[in-house]
Amino acid sequence: MDAPTTYLGHKETRLIVWGVLLPLFMGSIDNTILASALPTIGHDFGDVHGLPWLITIYLLAATAAMPLYGKIADIHGRRFALYVAIALHMAGSLVCALAPTMFVLILGRALQGLGGSGLSAVSVIVLGDAAAPKDRGRYYAYFSIVYTTAGACGPALGGFIADKLHWSLVFWLNIPMGLCALLITATILRRLPRNERPHRLDVIGAILIVTASVAFMLGLNFGGKTYPWLSAPVLALFAAALVIGVAFVWRLLTAPEPLIPIAILTDPIVRWSVIANALGWSAIIGLNIFLPIYLQSVIGLSPTSAGLSLMVLMMSLNSSAGLCGQVLGRVTHYKILPMVMLVIAIAAVGVLALWADRMTILSFQVLLFLIGAGFGPVPSLCMVALQNAVARHQLGIAVGTLAFSRNLFATILVALLGVIVLTVTSSLAPGETGAFGGALPPAAAEAAEAFRRVFLVAAGCFVIAFVALLLIEEKPLRTAGAEANSTKTTSQTMGTNIASATQGAACFPTAGSASPRRMTKTGTAVTAPTYQRAARPAARSRGRICALVCGDAHRNSSPTTRGALTSSIGGVRASRVRYWSSA
Repeated sequence: MDAPTTYLGHKETRLIVWGVLLPLFMGSIDNTILASALPTIGHDFGDVHGLPWLITIYLLAATAAMPLYGKIADIHGRRFALYVAIALHMAGSLVCALAPTMFVLILGRALQGLGGSGLSAVSVIVLGDAAAPKDRGRYYAYFSIVYTTAGACGPALGGFIADKLHWSLVFWLNIPMGLCALLITATILRRLPRNERPHRLDVIGAILIVTASVAFMLGLNFGGKTYPWLSAPVLALFAAALVIGVAFVWRLLTAPEPLIPIAILTDPIVRWSVIANALGWSAIIGLNIFLPIYLQSVIGLSPTSAGLSLMVLMMSLNSSAGLCGQVLGRVTHYKILPMVMLVIAIAAVGVLALWADRMTILSFQVLLFLIGAGFGPVPSLCMVALQNAVARHQLGIAVGTLAFSRNLFATILVALLGVIVLTVTSSLAPGETGAFGGALPPAAAEAAEAFRRVFLVAAGCFVIAFVALLLIEEKPLRTAGAEANSTKTTSQTMGTNIASATQGAACFPTAGSASPRRMTKTGTAVTAPTYQRAARPAARSRGRICALVCGDAHRNSSPTTRGALTSSIGGVRASRVRYWSSA
């Protein structure tokens, strides 16, 4: 039986939320700050085709590590998991900053992804520990500020660093921030309630999913460039990805504690929340990665200008998410607003695809605003619905599952979009780009067609996410008091049954003493029903009188009372209860 659920007060919760904002910022800015610097990094290393790996390897490492962080946080506590995440993130940033080749940079990004996944996941788990589901919306506003800052400043800061300084500074910035995050974790998070549960880490499952994904991405990377698509090496990589993927699914079905617990996904609310969140975020991550490349290779903007142009997307997205978080806990039908806004985002991405070759600066900014504002409420809805549907001791696993699915879908989508785009854009010369509102040169027009397909794929992901939102059941959100009461249901029911049994077994007029104490099957000490004394008929003994009368009461009672009579005395049938004399 779970212990009664307790949450912190508003002041303590707010202090703990402030304590995880810096780690959350570090995990949120990793890819946004790098996106605008990607073309510069590819030019410096002379390897444009390796650029998607800088994003996909990070997402892939985060995909494998995210569920493990959920279980580590459940086993050893939230602070320990955050220590591990910060240390790995700093180590990966150091390797990236000192990388002499693209291959070393990719390895550093993998290590950085192992840490970055924990920074985001553990921060969300901490909020789940501190606040009840109905109250979490107000604290998502703080998270929204961090997401807005990271999303808005990341592309602009990364573009400025790549344009004016050196791209390695993107990674050097994480070292002082990591040291500050370690200090905050060691102090403020001591106030956090502890809800540790034993788990087993499914390292084999993590290795299988990483291996299958790497084989799949290598096939995409080699196909059509290094080898023909139907060549033996490419087909072998795809076959290996399929076989290892099947082995991963088998592992999920047979492991004692799989990387992703299938039982959680049997809940339709959890399942549709995971699908909506994963596909929606995959589209946003894909846009966030490839829009800077679109602006630099097709429109001809500098890295700094491209980063500044993307600020409106992430600012509107996270502002919308924060405002929606304030609304979710205050309305009964909390699905309506996110669904309406997502329809707006779908329409905006469709127009972006339609105008890819004749975009003006004003229309581009308006469309980005609508995309961000339209998608913003969806993650808040998915997170709150998921946390509202699972038990508290499964919170870490559930959040890990949500993030795992998001990163896995995003990894696959970014790899596919990279195949569509980079073959065309890598051949563009500096003088072949166009400009906002003007006619595009032939080479830039061909690249615009490739980006049109990218935007249509993003719109398709949004459509599937909308269908998933439609299928989420709109259960009432739990409050702190309601959740605490729900954890006492079993004990309250037991007490009610005992009281009912006592009333139903009062066969005779009052004049007796209390009965001896007995143990139920669960080990709880209870007092057996008191059977009062009555005048003893001459022809029958006391024991036979009680057996007969209590037996009649047992047979004539309702099923509920009859069950209470039986369970309250440890499973012994009421017709066989001894008569307890006061003498």
